[in-house]
Amino acid sequence: MNLGLGHMSASRGQLDEEYFGSVYDQKVILRLLPYIKPYSFLVIVSLIAMLIYTVTLVAVPWLIHWGIDNPIKEGMEAFGKEEPLDDHIRVLNILFIVFIANALINWGTNYLQQYAMQKVGQGVLFRLRRALFGHVQKQSLSYFDKTEVGRLMSRVQGDVGQLQEFAALVVMSLGELLSLVGIVIALLLMDLELGLITMAVLPVLIAVMVTWQKYAKRTFSEIRRRISIVNAAFNENISGVRVVQSLNRQERNLEIFDEKNTAHRWSNVIAGRYAAGLLPAVDILTAVAIGLALFFGAKFVGLEEGQLLPGVLVAFVMYVQRFFDPIRNLTQQYTQLQRSMASGARIFDLMDTEPELVDIEDAIEMPEIKGDVEFKNVRFRYVEGEEVLKGINLSVNAGETVAVVGPTGAGKTSIVSILSRFYPVHRDEGEILIDGIDIRDVKRSSVVGQMSMVLQEPYLFSGTVMENIKYNHVNATDKKAISSAKVVGAHEFIMQLRDGYGTYLSERGANISLGQRQLISFARAIVDDPKILILDEATASIDSHTELVIQTALRNVLEGRTAIVIAHRLSTIRGADKIVVLESGEVVEVGDHQKLMDKDGLYAHLYNMNFQSIEDL
Repeated sequence: MNLGLGHMSASRGQLDEEYFGSVYDQKVILRLLPYIKPYSFLVIVSLIAMLIYTVTLVAVPWLIHWGIDNPIKEGMEAFGKEEPLDDHIRVLNILFIVFIANALINWGTNYLQQYAMQKVGQGVLFRLRRALFGHVQKQSLSYFDKTEVGRLMSRVQGDVGQLQEFAALVVMSLGELLSLVGIVIALLLMDLELGLITMAVLPVLIAVMVTWQKYAKRTFSEIRRRISIVNAAFNENISGVRVVQSLNRQERNLEIFDEKNTAHRWSNVIAGRYAAGLLPAVDILTAVAIGLALFFGAKFVGLEEGQLLPGVLVAFVMYVQRFFDPIRNLTQQYTQLQRSMASGARIFDLMDTEPELVDIEDAIEMPEIKGDVEFKNVRFRYVEGEEVLKGINLSVNAGETVAVVGPTGAGKTSIVSILSRFYPVHRDEGEILIDGIDIRDVKRSSVVGQMSMVLQEPYLFSGTVMENIKYNHVNATDKKAISSAKVVGAHEFIMQLRDGYGTYLSERGANISLGQRQLISFARAIVDDPKILILDEATASIDSHTELVIQTALRNVLEGRTAIVIAHRLSTIRGADKIVVLESGEVVEVGDHQKLMDKDGLYAHLYNMNFQSIEDL
């Protein structure tokens, strides 16, 4: 099953990564504006700095042309006259000062542009990632049932990172375009004929760029597809490392990984060839353009009226060298802009996914719960057309402990999942009432805030033991948290840890035993004194000793609370006030242990088949 899901995840990921999108997507731009708006001043500052920076770049060859040709003109005008040399030195000194000033302005505006756009990019990144995280947390469990975690991580990390560069790329591209326009204008102003001759290579350059872009896009797409395959293989094997090691399959897995990794390496090598091939092509065309400028320019240069002065030819050569840099940069940025647009489209597609579970417009706060729970003809399905619960009718009185049993797939976990509003129940699919109030008419947070659940597989978070116990109730006192740990029998082992309640737990609590993790999750569940407690096979994965500790603690934990217990362990079920037996999504038996045994129905069958053997151990 995992292999199938892994393959499906990889395939979907590959399709996502192959999509590049267009360079300009108006929908993405419009959706980005609210995130950029708070940084409008910085964007304006960056644009102005970029304009000034571009002017300083274009000005350099012109200044050199002026510095060479101006003394020549003055020398020609002063021919046969006696003029002091100091005037020429003064002109050169002015030119030197202008050069220094131009260089300082160039450096300052470039720094200001880069700094401003970094602040804008990081700010947009922060706000966008925060909005994504908040939006994903609002989704119901059905959304996560259908969506791979890897794809969500790709959206939050990879796509947001790609989009972060968008603003900087736009400013850079504008700068390159302005530089290109400025150079063309300067060439044509200096000498129209020589300018047109020099730009004769442009059609060839455009043909090279279009051809290169076609193959480069395909190659870069292949790289992203290959890296998604490598990442999927890495993730699958690390997640299933216990199975891998238990079956001693490391060598075979390494061989398979090598095949995928080699394919990724070769796709990068091919991309490198294309990238390496572009630069020489552009350099050759640059040399041809310079050659044309020198060949024809040399014929036009002279000191007579109407001829080019030497400074113009020097400036032409410098402009030609600079002319091809923006084109080359724009071509390389083109692919990145495509990626950014595609990433933006995927991000906002996720943002447009409406949560299935939302409070109604006039939802009220749930009053303090007493604990009466009632299911009225409740039907539920995960997949359209496949009902899991088929008209459930069930009453639980405040303070009662009700055990829910049945064969696998009977709908036990579904009952507690919809009670906790992990999944929506539509208005035409029955009612779930707490103290006579339909849970769909109140704010979800006000209901689940007075309930708590302990799952079969306890999940602890990175942090101290104390932080995990107070996870959703950070304002609870340490005394209250310690009291909760004592009630469930966790205090003793916690005090034996290196730093007691200050002991740092790694992700998932991997540095303590499964039984210890479960005890901490029990303490976490009761720290805020919930009125309704749900135990979803909470003792199924722990050892007999820990179960004995928990069973002893449960007598205190369940006292005065409404408890719904899904369990296979007989000791928990026998102590319940009521046992509800499910089969194929329907309630088939209700009663206490002895009554159901006397009835000799499904419960008695399950007991004789399963529970008796467990009890005899």
